[in-house]
Amino acid sequence: MAFMKSHTTDPATWDAIRAAIDAAHAADPVVENGQPAELVYADRVEAWMPKLLPEGECDPFARIAGRCQHLERWAIPRDSYPMDRPGYLRWRRDLGARQGERAAQLAGEAGLDDDSCAYLQRLASKRCKSSDPIAQAMEDAACLVFLQHQAPHFASKHSEEKIIDILQKTWKKMSPRGRELALQCDLHPAVADLVGKALG
Repeated sequence: MAFMKSHTTDPATWDAIRAAIDAAHAADPVVENGQPAELVYADRVEAWMPKLLPEGECDPFARIAGRCQHLERWAIPRDSYPMDRPGYLRWRRDLGARQGERAAQLAGEAGLDDDSCAYLQRLASKRCKSSDPIAQAMEDAACLVFLQHQAPHFASKHSEEKIIDILQKTWKKMSPRGRELALQCDLHPAVADLVGKALG
């Protein structure tokens, strides 16, 4: 699938868009490493985007989209929905819809053109197909951040069987490039061992 290029080209506009998105991240009440957790997460996702997209294709729009992978998730707590499978699915749906709307709103108010806002909304709300290169890069980046930074915590709280199942599902979401990078990651030893078992 071809890359859709944003009509917005002014560097100052991209700086304003980034500032607006990051101001929203900064409101996250959860703190990690002395910073709002969403801001830390956005930095981690964005850092993967140039490695996942073809050379020269990680433009400012793709970077902003990566930073919107999680946007104000704290605004809709998981425990505000029933703690069962239907409740989880409804929470994910509503979270995605709100996230897409907020990403488009914040970027639009900061000067992003209408077509790009509509595309950003689809990406942030997870409504683009995996054949979309930016959508797949965002998915891969989220999986890589999970493997590096979140899986160790999961591994300490759940059974080996459950973690292996999670890792196998994570692997299925990833592109060949994402999997290649995952195997090159310096993972926590316990996670690396479980990845080996999941892929074995």
